[in-house]
Amino acid sequence: MSLYWRIFVLNAAVLVVAVLLLLGPVTVSTPVLFGEALVLLAGLIVMVIANAVLLRIALAPLARLNRAMATVDLLKPGSRTTVTGPGEIAELTTSFNTMLARLEAERATSSGRALSAQEAERQRLARELHDEVGQTLTAVLLQLKHTADHAPQPVRDDLRQAQETTRAGLDEIRRIARRLRPGVLEELGLYSALRALTAEFTTSSLSATAHITPGLPRLDPATELVLYRVAQEGLTNTARHTHATRVEVHLRALPEDRVGLLVRDNGQGIGAAPEGAGISGMRERALLIGAEFQIGQGPHGGTEIRLNVTGHAAADRTQETAR
Repeated sequence: MSLYWRIFVLNAAVLVVAVLLLLGPVTVSTPVLFGEALVLLAGLIVMVIANAVLLRIALAPLARLNRAMATVDLLKPGSRTTVTGPGEIAELTTSFNTMLARLEAERATSSGRALSAQEAERQRLARELHDEVGQTLTAVLLQLKHTADHAPQPVRDDLRQAQETTRAGLDEIRRIARRLRPGVLEELGLYSALRALTAEFTTSSLSATAHITPGLPRLDPATELVLYRVAQEGLTNTARHTHATRVEVHLRALPEDRVGLLVRDNGQGIGAAPEGAGISGMRERALLIGAEFQIGQGPHGGTEIRLNVTGHAAADRTQETAR
């Protein structure tokens, strides 16, 4: 029975009951007596309550669907509304679940294109910083050295200071270029890249260490890049926001031929703070390779970031791409 006819029948039943009461022993005087008014008022209240309860039962599946629509998050895929209710409500719920699956697939595709374009732009910027700005600053360093060697003593100290400032700027540009384009990931692989990454974030106030389990399943380059970027973003958030003194990066084997990345610190945690662009970016990267992503407070405080990927699935994607 359609929703229209269900509501019609419910209201018609209430009205039929009211008419049957009028045909019964109940009488109404003119003017209305106090006892008769109480009976009519009680009957009206009963009919209104009955109508409200019956409508609530009939429309409950729509209310659940409305809540699901209001709380759905495409960055946390997999949630579906249970198909309940008769007729149009079940069809509407099924259509919503189908639309949600299509939106998740389209978002994953568009996110993949956006992230690929972002990586290409990172590589372009890194090359320009290294080849153009880096070479220019190197030439400036050489020119400053030549000038300082032939300058009078009062000016020489200032030129030496300018040399040090230029050299510091050159080192910073090279550091930025390495973060934009992880050359060590392409040349030496994920394990060496993670160790180099933690060494880069180690300072006098923050100890960063990498723990990698040997014999991990083979991963394709796209998956390795996602693991590296998630670890990089986790370390960046730790260094900037958590006031931690220790952070650990674990890459280890999990059951069912999976690989797990864990970034854990001893900082103040994320608490109830809303997720920013960094965490959203990590979720999108996880969706790109079909990985499980979790972020929250660790058992002993601090923040834990977990990313679990499937080794064989990643390798299968590489073979399919090669075909």
